[in-house]
Amino acid sequence: MTAPPNNDDSVRSGSDAVIDWLINGTRDERFVDNIFAQMCIRLQQAGIPLKRATLHVLIHHPQWLGARLLWSDGMREAEIARVDFDVRERSEYIGSPANELHDGATEVREHLERDPSLGRKHAVYDEMRAKGLTDYVAWPLYHTLGKRHLVTFATDRPGGFDDAHVAGLKKVLPVLALVSEIRVKNRLARTLLETYVGSHAGELILAGATRRGTGTTVRAAIMICDLRDFTKISDNWPRDDVIDLLNDYFDAMSEPIARHGGEILKFIGDGLLAIFPLSEPNACANLLHAVTEARQAMAALNQRNSATSRAPLNYGIGVHVGDVMYGNIGSTSRLDFTVIGPAVNMASRLETLTKQLKKTVLLSRDFAELVEREFALEHMGQYEVRGFSDPIELFAYQG
Repeated sequence: MTAPPNNDDSVRSGSDAVIDWLINGTRDERFVDNIFAQMCIRLQQAGIPLKRATLHVLIHHPQWLGARLLWSDGMREAEIARVDFDVRERSEYIGSPANELHDGATEVREHLERDPSLGRKHAVYDEMRAKGLTDYVAWPLYHTLGKRHLVTFATDRPGGFDDAHVAGLKKVLPVLALVSEIRVKNRLARTLLETYVGSHAGELILAGATRRGTGTTVRAAIMICDLRDFTKISDNWPRDDVIDLLNDYFDAMSEPIARHGGEILKFIGDGLLAIFPLSEPNACANLLHAVTEARQAMAALNQRNSATSRAPLNYGIGVHVGDVMYGNIGSTSRLDFTVIGPAVNMASRLETLTKQLKKTVLLSRDFAELVEREFALEHMGQYEVRGFSDPIELFAYQG
C-alpha cells in the first residue's frame, strides 16, 4: 500500500476532499458499489491507511435479507455478496460486529495486534489477523426513519488507525449515508417493481410510463397457465399448506420462464400470464423450452408431494401469438401494467380447452407454424373457441 505519510492537517483536508467528491462528484454514478470502491481509494490517497472496507445494507427483496460490498487494497471495484434471510441464526453472524451494531452498539473497535485472548471472540477477527490486519472499526450507517446499515474499515498499519484517521473516517460517514441511501432506495424501487410487475415493465415504469392509457403494441407469444382443482384444494387443505403449494407450483412454472427470457406479468389466483416478445428471434422456441422444463419441475414436485400423501397437481397451458397492447390500465389512482387484446383472450380460451380435450398444453395454429419444424406437435383439429367466430386449428405439445 502506498498511502502518503500521516499528517493530521493533510488527513483532515483529504477527508474534506472526499466529502466534496461524494457530494458533487457522484451525481452521475448509479451504483453504490462503484461509489464505495472509489471512496475507499480516495481515502487512501487522503492519507488514511485503509486495507479493507465493507458496506452492509439491508434490502427489501423476496430472496435476500441484504448485501455486503467488500473492498480491499488494490481493487478498482467492490465485490458484492448477497446475504440470506437466515444469516442471523448462523455462527457467522452471532457475536459478530454486525450483531453488536444491530443490537444497538454505536461503535465496534478491535485492536487486532493485541493478545487475541483479551479481545472479542469471533471468527471474523481471526480471519483479519491472519491477513495481517492490525486494527478494525465498524459503525452504523444511519439512513432516514431509523434505518441502520453498517460500514467497516480495517488497516494493516503497525499500531492501527490513529486518532486523525478515525476522525477522518467518521467525518465521511454522514455524507456516505446520504449518498448510499439514494442509491439503495433507487435499487429498492427497481427491485420492488421487478418483483411485482417484472423487469421489462419495471424499466418502463421507472422511465416514466405511469400515465393511464399509455402503452405500446408488442408482438409476442402469450402463455397462460392455470392450476386444476384449486378450489377443492383450497377448501380442504389448511391455509398454510395451500400457500406452500402455490409457491412451489409457481416456482416450478416461473423459474423456467424467466430462464428462457419470458416475463411474467401477473399471477391471477392459481394462474399466471407470461409473454415472450418476438423482438427475440427465438421467443416461441424459448417458450416451449420453458414449458418442457416446467413440466419436469412439476413432475419432481408431485413426486416430493407424494411422500406426504398429497394428490398430484395438474395444470393447463394455453399458448397463442399476436399483437397485444402493453401498458397502463386501471383507475385514476390505481394502475396495472399488463397486456390486453384478442391474442390474450385466445390464449385464455385455449387454456380452458385443455380441460375438455384432456391435454396439458394447447397451441394455436399461428403459434405452431413458428415452431413446428423444431418441435413434435400433435394436430388436434379445429374447434370452436368462445368469443371467436371461426373455428381455431389446435395443436398439443407433450414436451
